[in-house]
Amino acid sequence: MENAFPKTLLEAVKYFSDPDVALGCMIAIRWPDGITCPRCDSTEHSFVRTRRIWICKGCKKHFSVKLGTIMEDSPIGLDKWLSAIWLIVNAKNGISSYEIHRALGITQKSAWFLLHRIRKAMQTGTFNKLIGPVEIDETFIGGLARNMHRADKARKIHGTGGAGKVAVMGLLERHGEVRTVVIPNTRRKTLEAHVNDHVEDGSIVYSDGLASYNNLAQKYIHQVIDHAEKYVDGNIHVNGIENFWSLLKRTIKGTYVSVEPYHLFRYLDEQSFRFNNRKGKDADRFLTAASNITGKRVTYKQLTGKEPAGYETSH
Repeated sequence: MENAFPKTLLEAVKYFSDPDVALGCMIAIRWPDGITCPRCDSTEHSFVRTRRIWICKGCKKHFSVKLGTIMEDSPIGLDKWLSAIWLIVNAKNGISSYEIHRALGITQKSAWFLLHRIRKAMQTGTFNKLIGPVEIDETFIGGLARNMHRADKARKIHGTGGAGKVAVMGLLERHGEVRTVVIPNTRRKTLEAHVNDHVEDGSIVYSDGLASYNNLAQKYIHQVIDHAEKYVDGNIHVNGIENFWSLLKRTIKGTYVSVEPYHLFRYLDEQSFRFNNRKGKDADRFLTAASNITGKRVTYKQLTGKEPAGYETSH
């Protein structure tokens, strides 16, 4: 790439506004070792400059830089796609589809679809376990009953506490990454299973006094902070993961206002990505997300529940 890579939003918008520069940027990110056909992996191809596509000499088919990525079949230009990625990965409290619609000059429906596909790229997974010390906690996400229409309240709220809300579990490795997962309930069997999946045996684990965590001492060094007495006792606390919940709820209530339970894990992926990359610069977060767009296509029918999705879970 001839021009210096952008460091700010203003520089990014100007940088990506040149179609050739935007294409060159995506080529460098997607194919750092040379362009290969997404269908047959052939390195033999010819470039059609007027259409900015390639003709593969192996399978004899056309392909573009969007094929096999979250951008596949999208008529929206690379300039708007790359600007949108820059915006969402660097917006601490998120950015709504209406803001993207106004900023990029696309329809709100297209902006909503685009943002969900970018969240797919922000979804990360690993088989590596957290090694501790690890803070674990759970929370409930959902609308406030006092803000609901009477009919919605009658339909959704049947009881107290977390009634009508979605349970979410978080695991935070201190000075490291956070992982979140939507859970069906906060019973012992459910919570223990996720701790076992994500935390290395023998690690130090901190939790509050929820009875569902009582058996963790069998596999971990389990230390409990009783919030009825205090919130911090030396190193024993869950303030880190509770801070993450605060950021998440501020984002949902302040920016997105309402999140359907069906899509909640996508917003968890978004917030987790920004949190886990919080020490990097804007350009670093952009490059991390942009390099993760391949093989993660999601269709509009999948997003609207009209077609079963593939790998559509949070981590």
